[in-house]
Amino acid sequence: MKQYLDLMQHIKNNGIRKDDRTGTGTLSTFGYQMRFDLDDGFPLVTTKKVHLKSIIHELLWFIQGDTNIKYLVSNGVNIWNDWPFQSWLRDTEQDKKFTMYSKAWRERMTDFVELIKEDEKFADQYGDLGPVYGRQWRNFEGVDQLDGLVKDIKGAPDSRRLIVSAWNPKDIPVMAKSGLPPCHTLFQFYVAEGRLSCQLYQRSADVFLGVPFNIASYALLTMMIAQATGLKLGDFVHTFGDAHLYVNHLDQVEEQLSRNPQSLPNMQINPTVKNLFDFKYEDFRILNYEPHPAIPASVAV
Repeated sequence: MKQYLDLMQHIKNNGIRKDDRTGTGTLSTFGYQMRFDLDDGFPLVTTKKVHLKSIIHELLWFIQGDTNIKYLVSNGVNIWNDWPFQSWLRDTEQDKKFTMYSKAWRERMTDFVELIKEDEKFADQYGDLGPVYGRQWRNFEGVDQLDGLVKDIKGAPDSRRLIVSAWNPKDIPVMAKSGLPPCHTLFQFYVAEGRLSCQLYQRSADVFLGVPFNIASYALLTMMIAQATGLKLGDFVHTFGDAHLYVNHLDQVEEQLSRNPQSLPNMQINPTVKNLFDFKYEDFRILNYEPHPAIPASVAV
């Protein structure tokens, strides 16, 4: 995963200090690309431990077209909680009482998650993120893009239109209220010599916290679709618009850059699953993942 460390170093060396929506501040660069040969191993960052369970469940959540965090929190995945929680605090005028990331805020978050798990009405009202990734993948103005993609890869593998877009301009204002407009906005597949490759365009990238998840998620999606279409593995190409490091992550970045990458792990997928929409969490197993310890950092909301 030297490619990922090189990206962080590039931003450190060349990044421009910019303000941002969260008020945190970033070092930002525009335009960058990484490439991973999926035959070399599964591209899961090794210079810090990455929570693979969250990546797998999130991807399955996207694929099923779900947009409510109830599925995620019921499976111990909390990566999407901050946005709907903060929205709930604002809607119920609790945001001034609970300062973001304070001890009281985190305790109140626990209450929120339990309500999402246990109260269907509450989950329907406050757990749904709006028409974000899963909705656009599976129901973009009535079009199931993901199902169409799989059919096109099988039926027209040389097509230059093997594309899924999460960027629906009509829905951007709705998404912005409860979560975020899509950061990983569009991905395209490419078939050559029986190998399936994927390129992701990511308009905005939190390189320290988010990008390790994005790399692994789209690499895994490529592997799943390759299995569902009878193809071998090609490359995952990751293309960025605004790639940035939040200024409150710079100490953690230094720590990570001081570590030497380990050998890549291998992802084992249940070979009996041939339909993309039939995969379950239990169908995946990571082998030989020996990362450095995790490096905690707060997400900018």
